[in-house]
Parts: sequence; C-alpha cells; structure tokens
Amino acid sequence: MTSSSMPFELVPSSFTVPSSSIVSSDYTAVPSDSTAVGENAGGAGASSRVVLSAADIDRALTRIAYEILEANKGSENLLLLGIPRRGYPLAQRLAAKLAATDPSIDPAAIVGQLDVTMFRDDLAHQPTRAPQRTQLPVSGIDNKVIVLVDDVLYSGRTIRAALDALVDLGRPRAVRLAVLVDRGHRELPIRADHVGKNLPTSSSEKVRVRLAEIDGADVTDEVVIEAGA
Repeated sequence: MTSSSMPFELVPSSFTVPSSSIVSSDYTAVPSDSTAVGENAGGAGASSRVVLSAADIDRALTRIAYEILEANKGSENLLLLGIPRRGYPLAQRLAAKLAATDPSIDPAAIVGQLDVTMFRDDLAHQPTRAPQRTQLPVSGIDNKVIVLVDDVLYSGRTIRAALDALVDLGRPRAVRLAVLVDRGHRELPIRADHVGKNLPTSSSEKVRVRLAEIDGADVTDEVVIEAGA
C-alpha cells in the first residue's frame, strides 16, 4: 500500500474548547435519518423556522472537532466517514477543522464516504434510490477509530445500516457517531457521541439541512424545521 492520500472506491458496497465554539443544546444515499425525501431546495417558508444559521453550523462543527480529538486523545488512527449525501461534506469540513487544530493531519487522508443504500431495511417500502460511491482512505479501516458523520439522527436506522456496511469492509478498533442534529424519535438503541444540536421535534415535522456543497453555491447553509401537514 502506498502512502498516497488518494482514496480507492467501491461501488455499492487534552483540548480545551473555546467558549465561542459552543452552540446551545437547549432546546443521505437520500434520505438519511432526516424525514426529508429528495433535495432540500428553496428558502424557509411561512410554516418553517431556521434553527441553525451558517454561523451556528460552523461553530457546532468546530466544537465537534475539538470533542473528537479529545475523545481520541489526538488524531492517531482517526478516520471520518461521511454518509451520503450531506454527511460527506460535513465530514470534509470536520477534517479541515481537525487539521487547523493539529497541523500533522492531512484532511484528505482521513476522510471517506460510506454508502449504506444496499444495507437499509426499508428498500421494499421506499422509492428506488441510486447507490452512491463508497470511498475509503488508502489506509483502510482495520484497527482505525471510525467517526461516522451524518446530518440528522432520527430513527437510527441509517446508522444501523452504516454499521452493517462497515462489517463488509473491515474491522475498525472503535466506531463513533457525530451528527449535526439529533431530533430524537429513536427506533433503535443508537446514540450519537458528538451532537451539534439536540432538536426536539414532533414526528410530523421535517428537518431540512441545506449545505452549499449539495444544494448549490447560492444556497445559504442552514438547518430548518418545517411544520408537518
């Protein structure tokens, strides 16, 4: 195995957190654990409200990056695997923040994408979805500390699928979970290790995460909650 940081692809398959980085917790294939189906397009309407602005998202990711380094006691053997679609750009942003804190980190070498489409348990009940590419760092995942990254944690079923997908690819030393939003309503015993914002919701509401990398450069990063029908 070479030391190149280029990924290979599979098709269907103690730090102190700055006080300015704290975000209040008061309160992918597509779809992810979000209730949103399809693209998140357009601005917030009359029946919706913004719960995280672009600045809030950035601060939340900064805090999560510090938490990841602290939990891992540094960056050794650390890999971030984003769950498509929005988990992947979030993983890339986290890697950049980790590198800003620890210059020894090569962000491109620790980021990958983990497609979970074929491991989902709702394939018979949801519209057909195209699998995304699985891309792993050249180091592989054996004996690594894997941080799964997703935008919204809801039922927990997407994360269960991600764990099954990992088993097919290797044997990591540990697996942790980082999410931008935890909206509750778990159906499986799964808990995130790092959360940008805990967001109590009703099951009829929809949580929309909009990121420029996915929704277009003219779209403002934000998290919106929409009232149910």
